[in-house]
Amino acid sequence: MDVCGMEIRIQVKAGLIRIAHLAAEGFEFVDDPDVLLEALRKPKAPIDLFSFIQQLPDTSPKYGYPFEWDNVAALPVSSFDHWWTRQINPKTRNMVRRAQKKGVEVREVPFDDALIQTISKIYNESPVRQGKPFTHYGKDLESLHREHATFLDQSIFIGAFLGEEPIGFVKLVVTQHQAGLMQIVSMIGHRDKAPTNALIAQAVRSCAERAIPYLVYDRFPGGKKEQDSLSEFKRHNGFQCVDLPRYNVPLTLAGRMALSLGLHRRFVDHLPETMLARLREIRNLWYTRRVRAAAGAG
Repeated sequence: MDVCGMEIRIQVKAGLIRIAHLAAEGFEFVDDPDVLLEALRKPKAPIDLFSFIQQLPDTSPKYGYPFEWDNVAALPVSSFDHWWTRQINPKTRNMVRRAQKKGVEVREVPFDDALIQTISKIYNESPVRQGKPFTHYGKDLESLHREHATFLDQSIFIGAFLGEEPIGFVKLVVTQHQAGLMQIVSMIGHRDKAPTNALIAQAVRSCAERAIPYLVYDRFPGGKKEQDSLSEFKRHNGFQCVDLPRYNVPLTLAGRMALSLGLHRRFVDHLPETMLARLREIRNLWYTRRVRAAAGAG
């Protein structure tokens, strides 16, 4: 649904509560919530509650709406040298050096058919990534082109190459104060060459050259307590857990009731981190066995 020139996505929770947010949240932000909310209150917009997060660098609440604390994984960027000498540890520097020694080259690349072919090859390496089914696996070239053509006038694409072979890529979407990592994927078969570390290093360099003050890599799902491998990777590369207000604005009586009962939150948000960590282990084991069984059957 398009409202005030922005695409709004609606989710139904608890079987009947309609909660909306920006479809491209994290890469698009609400600049004037009063205007947007007024449009969402019209009868043609069947929404009970609208949720949006505040944009960096403003970490204190700016608006008078109900809010809870959320976070982003943000890397403050001043210069590449500052990141290299002050914001990462020796192990991470060694990983970037390893990529260089193994022959990995990283550079900004144009959005063209060659890039889409590259993305397709990388996506189709494995049906499972980070312990769960990879949603981009098996997509056709037309779909990939359409999906990656979003925000083209704000995008920076970076490729990682081993000779002429592409082994990873990044898509950055630049807004007023940040560059958000919309995609960062490397080939599992070349993990020993640390291409993802090399891509992060080039992303920092690209931000520093454009005076972009923050590089953002999604969020820390469990906040400061999250201990999974991806969160550790972010921390090792200098990303910090920055708390930001998330506003939850009820637009109907059902929305007010949902907010008071906590129905706007995901079920997993109510679970302790120790239980979530165990569930992730079980999930990873389950999908790994499925993939092996499928490979054996083939």
